Order: sequence, then C-alpha cells, then structure tokens
Amino acid sequence: MNGSRVKGLLSIMAVAFAGISSPAMAEDEAEATKAIDVEVTLAGFSDYRFRGLSLSGIDPAFQPEIVITHESGIYGSIWGSNVADNGGDDIEVDLVAGIARDIGKVTVDVNATYYLYPGAGSTNYIEFIGNVSTPVGPGTVGLTVAYAPSQSHIGNQDNIYFALDGSVPIGGTPLTLTGSFGIEDGAFGDNKKDWSLGVTADVAGFTLGAAYVDTAHASNFGRIAKAGAVFSISRTF
Repeated sequence: MNGSRVKGLLSIMAVAFAGISSPAMAEDEAEATKAIDVEVTLAGFSDYRFRGLSLSGIDPAFQPEIVITHESGIYGSIWGSNVADNGGDDIEVDLVAGIARDIGKVTVDVNATYYLYPGAGSTNYIEFIGNVSTPVGPGTVGLTVAYAPSQSHIGNQDNIYFALDGSVPIGGTPLTLTGSFGIEDGAFGDNKKDWSLGVTADVAGFTLGAAYVDTAHASNFGRIAKAGAVFSISRTF
C-alpha cells in the first residue's frame, strides 16, 4: 500500500480521536477511567472484503480502529481502510455512533454508520445497522440487518442487507471456527448473496485469521466478486 495513504489514514483518525476524546479528558481521571473504555485496534488484511466484494481491488489493506465505549453501552468509533481507486484519496473512513446492551442472554447492538470517502464526497452515504446475538452451546449466533435509505450518493435507491453469522471455539485449542451468510438487495446488489467460512486463532496477543469468501448473483462486479482466501492479523490495545 502506498505510504502516503497510510499516513493520510492515520492523520485523519488521529484528528478525529482528539476531537472525540477531549471532553472525557476534562473529567476527573479516576471517574473517566471507570465510566469510559477506549480500545485501539490495528489490523492488516490480504484483501478488504465487504459483504463478499473486494473493496481494495484484491490488494492488501491496513485497517486501524478506535472505539470509545461508555458504561451505559453508548459507543462511538472511527474505522479506516485503504480502498481501490474511487476518484478521491483512496481511503474509506467509517464514523459510527450506537448503543449495545445485554437483555438476558441476548446482546442487542444498534448504530448509525456514515461511510466517508475523503476527496470523493459524492460517494459518501449513511446506513443504519442492527445486530442481535446470543450464545448457542459453546458458540455464538448473530443476525444483522443493515438498511441504507434512498440517497443521491447511492443512486436514489435504498438498500437492505441481511446476514447470519456464527462462531464456535474448538475446545483445547486457541482456534475458533467462523462462518457467515448474507443477502443484499437494492442499490448495491440485486439479490446478491455472500458467504464465508474461516478460522481465527489468538496467539501471543495477536488474532490471526484465514477465511474463504465467495459471492453469487454479483456478475456486474467482475473480478472483485470472485471467490478467494483472506488472511488477517490484528491486535487490540
């Protein structure tokens, strides 16, 4: 990846982080530490796949993220990645605001995500995402519904995406099996389907991953919709 893109992405996230975190810094230090949690994740992927499609042009992607969570469950995050040429700075920045709460054994997470493409503002758009997940045996199963209302930047069409995902640890090992299946219809796909099957491992503080990703009914997207393996490494601080 071009070094200037990495510097640009880190600069954008640093400025945003400073703006988000400054109010908390004015609080009493002990109280703020208790009420607010900050996590920073640095991740590298052999390919940036989003709902089955490669948004990095089947090239590697660097994806840093900052998440600030209040004890109430309200959270905000900023996430970034390099993307394939989109007529701008070839960077995607996702700004997220939401709330996640446990209701019995079910975790409910609702957020609004703004997809921002610096230098190519005509492609920015907003999406509302809801997720419910629950333990099933030793694993976890989740359902996600994402809805993007009609907007000029997505061709004055709406878009809806449904996905089922699950994970189950392999007893006695650091490995976890993962899988997902999604259906998308609207501005970004015509009954497009995607699925993945993979494995992750926690090793020395890092999370390593490998997954097989494929799509169907996505012939308009050409090579970025072809099946492929995605490898990843990440660490959260």
